[in-house]
Parts: sequence; structure tokens; C-alpha cells
Amino acid sequence: MKHEDEVDRIIADWATARPDLDLAPLAIFSRLWRISKHLDRARAHAFDRSGLTSWEFDVLSVLRRSGEPFSQSPKVLVQQTLVSSGTMTNRIDRMAERGLVRRLTDPNDGRGVLVEMTPQGLTLVDTAMTRLSDAEERLLGGLPRSERDRLSTLLRRLALSIDRFEPVTEPITLPPLPQND
Repeated sequence: MKHEDEVDRIIADWATARPDLDLAPLAIFSRLWRISKHLDRARAHAFDRSGLTSWEFDVLSVLRRSGEPFSQSPKVLVQQTLVSSGTMTNRIDRMAERGLVRRLTDPNDGRGVLVEMTPQGLTLVDTAMTRLSDAEERLLGGLPRSERDRLSTLLRRLALSIDRFEPVTEPITLPPLPQND
């Protein structure tokens, strides 16, 4: 396995161009960004092969993880998929047209609505999840279990550190940089 990657070359170039900067964050976040691009492609391919878009998978996976009867309120779907209520309404409409979900009256609140996954939606989300799991396993194939566990722990710590600025549902507002006068 190579010991130097494209990010190492980018950082070396920046170190020459801007020796005054601390490039340690770039070494981390550039790698995360590049890994994210590979993951996006692998996920899109797994979902496409399963007949779903990534946003359909997001909604169906919330319903699937909730257990039988695979239903949730639109509010829960909004919270867990990190989209606006208007976007979720549009998504539910489109998924209902495809026969992946249906709207039901909430039995606990006659004014409320539940979104329930159909058997077709269940089949597609389970197929997509199997393909996603296989694809992500291939991406991690070069790391032994102990390194995967360590990486997971470090990424959790990083996520918690970043989340302290603001929850992920809102744009991150970083503290202002000191002014150089």
C-alpha cells in the first residue's frame, strides 16, 4: 500500500505556497472530503441498482429502522433526514405515487398523519441496504477490524466536537477569526 496520497501532495504544495498556515486541518478534512466523494458514488450506485434514489433510501430507512408497522410522522421523517417540512411533503408525495409509502390517519390523533412503508418499499430498502453494506465493506476492505474500530471512535469524537458549534440541522457557524490589525 502506498504511504503517500494525493492529499500529501496538495499539502506539500500549500506548504510551499503558504508556509505561514497550519495545514493540519487540511490533512484531515481534505481526506474526509475525498472519502466522502467515493462513498457518495458507492451509495448512489447501490441505491440505483436497487431502484431507489438516495433521498428515497433515507426516508425508507427511517421507516424500516422504526420496526413494524414501519410508520412515522412526517415530523420524525423531517428530523431524521435533515430536510425541511416542504421538502418532506414533496418527497412523501412522490414516494406515494411510486407505491413506496402511503399516508394514514394517526390513530392517536385524528388530525395527524402517519407515513407507512408499503411492502414494495420494504423490499427495495432491504435490497438497497444489503447492497450498501456490501459496497461499504469493500471500501473498508484495506483496514483490519482494530483500525476500523479506532477510526470509528476518532470520527465520533470529531463529529461531537464539530456538533458543539451547532446541531447538524442548521448551517455551522464557527467562532469569528481573530482580526489582524
